Amino acid sequence: MAMALKRAAGQTADFLRDHAALLRKVQWVIVFFYLFLLIVPAAMPLPDNTASMFNNLTIMAQFAFWGIWWPFVLVSMPLFGRAWCGLFCPEGMLTEWASEHGRGKAIPKWIRWGGWPFVAFALTTIYGQLVSVYQYPWAVLAVLGGSTLGALVIGYLYGRKKRVWCKYLCPVNGVFNLLAKLAPWHYKVSEEAWRHPERRIESINCAPLVPLRNMKGAGDCHMCGRCSDYRGAIHLTPRSPEEEIVHIESGDHWQTALIVFGLMGLAVGAFLWSASPWFVTVKQAAATWLVERDIYWPLAQNAPWFILTHYPDVNDSFSWLDGAGILMFIFGAVVVVGGPLYIALWLADCLLPGVRAQETGKRASAPKWLGRFGRPGMHRLAQGLIPAAGAGVFLGLSATTLTLLKNEGMPMFWATGTRFVILGLALLWSLRLVWRIVGKRRAHIGTQLTATFVVTLGLMPFCMAWYLFFVVW
Repeated sequence: MAMALKRAAGQTADFLRDHAALLRKVQWVIVFFYLFLLIVPAAMPLPDNTASMFNNLTIMAQFAFWGIWWPFVLVSMPLFGRAWCGLFCPEGMLTEWASEHGRGKAIPKWIRWGGWPFVAFALTTIYGQLVSVYQYPWAVLAVLGGSTLGALVIGYLYGRKKRVWCKYLCPVNGVFNLLAKLAPWHYKVSEEAWRHPERRIESINCAPLVPLRNMKGAGDCHMCGRCSDYRGAIHLTPRSPEEEIVHIESGDHWQTALIVFGLMGLAVGAFLWSASPWFVTVKQAAATWLVERDIYWPLAQNAPWFILTHYPDVNDSFSWLDGAGILMFIFGAVVVVGGPLYIALWLADCLLPGVRAQETGKRASAPKWLGRFGRPGMHRLAQGLIPAAGAGVFLGLSATTLTLLKNEGMPMFWATGTRFVILGLALLWSLRLVWRIVGKRRAHIGTQLTATFVVTLGLMPFCMAWYLFFVVW
């Protein structure tokens, strides 16, 4: 069975390599449909209450982007690695095309900054909530279109036939990198074969700038197949979905921030604020306080649509107070959900035997503000939380899927149970990964149990947030 899988994987990779021209044509077709769904709905009137995805292009585009595309691209990462990035992503195609015809300048240091995956994800997520990106085509054009424009500009300016945007600045690069570590496939490099090549020694173009000779995991690889059998040393190979997390990846402070404060904190706040009665209560109390003091400007709904949601024709406009409330709710979730989890990882690491600095490899790059509170071993523990973090983002995005399907008359009696099953399985997998990572620290069994239990306690606010969203609200 293992040999059959390995042979099938090799044949698939060779097919991708040998049919690169055909795949490029497929990518251009995807680019066309992407731009069509991005631009045309923005030029049409907003749909009325009778519109559905079957008779209105705007609703259909909304379902395509937020009901199918984003949720299931996330699902594809732990199943197939970053094949979406290498084979289908319109932004990847456009930025590489622009770099082929651009100025080819050297990549500046500011682009290489390691914090972009976290910062870009956070800014895009927050801005999307302020402009209601899941509901309105102009907001989609601003968020997705702005990202695509950035990909084109960066591609034109920097790199030669490289995907500089994808490597450093794409808002979801960090998320895809994390989830792809769970993929049951990777391009494995044989160091012996690399040193003594027998075939295919001509140069190849690794567009996402992966150092092929030292490639160990699937997080950065776009699974495009261009390097298949290169020097007789690189082959698509099946593996355990836990191999990279437990045995290879050590993590760093920015990945920990993205997992704990981004995917499990900020994203939770972004998904939950619109359903929370607490948000309404606090906003009403703040509005009353302002009116009693004759302060009315925060209640004005005069912000342009590209700053705050402003569609008076359909009675949907945010006041400045609404915008401030959304920001407070999201940052509150970062503190309330992400804070305890970060502390739990820190405490769990304190309980365990020390981890050698060379095993983390990135301790020296930690920012000064972390000080003594940032421990290198905790970043490795945080890697175990990737399944739970990814499941949370998928469940939040799929809420739009369910809402649109419900509006079309599809029964949703199965939704709550399915959500709990997905979240429960993801949490169990995360705890299993944490247990295995802790076990590599050679701790006593009692210490191993205690450290895993501490991380479990840290996950409680995350679990409670989704319980409120699924059941209470």
